[in-house]
Amino acid sequence: MLEQLSSVFFDEANELLDNLEEQLLTLSDNPGEMDTISAVFRAMHTIKGSAAMFGFNDISTFTHEVESAMDQVRNGIIPVTSELIDLMLKARDHIRTMLEAGTEVPENIKKASSGLVLEFKVYITKHGGSSAESPSETAKKVQAIKTKAEEKEIPSATWRIKFRPSQAIMQNGTRPELLVKELSELGTATVVPFAHDLPKLSEMVSEFCYYSWDVILTTTKTENDIKDVFIFLDSESKYEVEKIDLAPGENNKIGEILVARNDVSQEDIDKILGAHKQLGEILVEKNVISEEQVKSALAEQQHLKSLSSTGQATAAGNQTVRISSQKLDELVDLVGELVTFNARLEQQAILTDNPSFKTLSEQCGRISVMLRDSSMGLRMVPINTLFSRFRRTVHDLAGQLGKNIEMVTEGAETELDKTVVEKLNDPLLHLIRNSVDHGVELPEDREAAGKPAMGTVKLSAKHVGAFILITITDDGKGLDRDAIRAKGIQKGLITEDQELSDPEIFNLIFQPGFSTAKAVTSISGRGVGLDVVKKDIATLGGSVSIESEKGKGTSFILKIPLTLAIIDGMLTTINDVKYIVPLNTIAECMAIKADPENKDELLFSTTLHGKELKCINLRKFFGIQGDYPVKQEVVAVYDNDRVVGVVVDKILGSNQTVLKPIGQLFSNCTGINGSTILGDGSVALILDILKLTELMKFHEKEEE
Repeated sequence: MLEQLSSVFFDEANELLDNLEEQLLTLSDNPGEMDTISAVFRAMHTIKGSAAMFGFNDISTFTHEVESAMDQVRNGIIPVTSELIDLMLKARDHIRTMLEAGTEVPENIKKASSGLVLEFKVYITKHGGSSAESPSETAKKVQAIKTKAEEKEIPSATWRIKFRPSQAIMQNGTRPELLVKELSELGTATVVPFAHDLPKLSEMVSEFCYYSWDVILTTTKTENDIKDVFIFLDSESKYEVEKIDLAPGENNKIGEILVARNDVSQEDIDKILGAHKQLGEILVEKNVISEEQVKSALAEQQHLKSLSSTGQATAAGNQTVRISSQKLDELVDLVGELVTFNARLEQQAILTDNPSFKTLSEQCGRISVMLRDSSMGLRMVPINTLFSRFRRTVHDLAGQLGKNIEMVTEGAETELDKTVVEKLNDPLLHLIRNSVDHGVELPEDREAAGKPAMGTVKLSAKHVGAFILITITDDGKGLDRDAIRAKGIQKGLITEDQELSDPEIFNLIFQPGFSTAKAVTSISGRGVGLDVVKKDIATLGGSVSIESEKGKGTSFILKIPLTLAIIDGMLTTINDVKYIVPLNTIAECMAIKADPENKDELLFSTTLHGKELKCINLRKFFGIQGDYPVKQEVVAVYDNDRVVGVVVDKILGSNQTVLKPIGQLFSNCTGINGSTILGDGSVALILDILKLTELMKFHEKEEE
């Protein structure tokens, strides 16, 4: 049980640290945004509390110091500066290092903790705050905050808190009585315990909680602070925080309090007022309310006769279920098996020509499609989970290079398969580092060129059919066409008399070892990176292209398939060899009469809607022997802005395709990027349309 709870702690802490980085970078752009400051404080408060609960005392102690600094920021004592943001980012990284170390933190990490704590104390002291080094100094700090609050004449308020823990709360590692204690320490509190659910001693379970509490709290804290006490509460436990509108004093009648608490209606009060007994006694006798409700209302009445103070709150977050990615992968694999099984079932239904069998097959097909879509939906994650990682990269690199760079995102809510997202991290990181280092100029150079001193790196994403387009754009100096061409000639990639278009020149930078940097730095200049980018994107079944304008900036455009698990395809055949054409690449299909003259031609032209259609003869390309059919069929596929044809013997129909790897032995088979198992148990090869269209372009140039 403890191991499971610790695992939950690690998951939550890592998620909080991921969000914390995003919040700190947002705070860097808007230093006065109180919502973000409060979010950062709550993250530190949560990590501190849960670390202490699970015995990670070093993390709890260190995080307490960071939380203290953020508390003083929240109370307006110390300012948010770039220095504080850098310190907080260092602290965030250090907490992650401590998490990785576990409960036994090595001495070198403890020393690093002490060093960072000292940096925080220096910052706090420098900006007029007080560092919490001892209980007495902490008390002074609290008094200073109270004095500051009094100087600002913050209005006071009293809160009614109803805490109804679940019976199993203690089994989740939460001590409800400690939460009540923490509430009472926020100000002046009156605590009313309820034990009406207490069973007989023989029926009691030692691990169950049978108590609930009402707390009347007068405090200078906000509603957010009060609700923060319940931040670890399980979903079965309930609590309510309500501001008491009744003014403090001697004249608050018990009836008014009960009505304000929604325990009774004004109608019930009016009916009973004529009796000569006490109101509470009569209400209990008539079973309108319980004794405990009267007891709590009396406690509130007594509380209102004394003091008053203030408060505020956070909405409870959406509840989610955590599940390991391995289980999701297993689910998708099983759905893939179901899709394959359904294809076999469908084929058998056709062969047997049994109406009942066909109906069952169709129903199974519908269910498998719905299950496929649902399971694939579970694996889809917003690309913001990827984009948010790079804000820190841009922030740190810009600092190292002495540049002012802002990162902007667009379409961050666009969803993509988590497997694809994981594999995109390294290619995007390379491209962003290149944009920051080579693209955006130094502030003085930008101003000299009539640009704003602050540069921009923009990441955008959008859906285009079954693909997603990811664009990394900078507003820097653009690619130097002449320098790239000269380097290409020097490396023997092109000849001096070779005439190339801008896109062709720009594509040279994807060659291995290609770099125009004059000096090697820790960031770039070794020529390692962009060739790997192209290879990684091609592995995903995608492509990368470049658009650049000198003095205006550069864009790297990545075209990536949405998923790598199950796709819709068109099943085709050439002399009994079956091939799958991905459905998202198909424009239309047509039949043509086989021309003996084209038999030995790799490329030939036909007509589609009165326009020339360039086609690739797959029989010739794959070297398939056998007699040509009288008629052939053409699958017209998209190639960026144009349509080209892929010639096959026969189109058999659409097919749900579960992608299977073809193995390392066949990994270099040009024009093939995977395989699938059909309903009859045979294997079909999945065509790499991107590679085939690239080869067509290459051969077209050679012919010219």
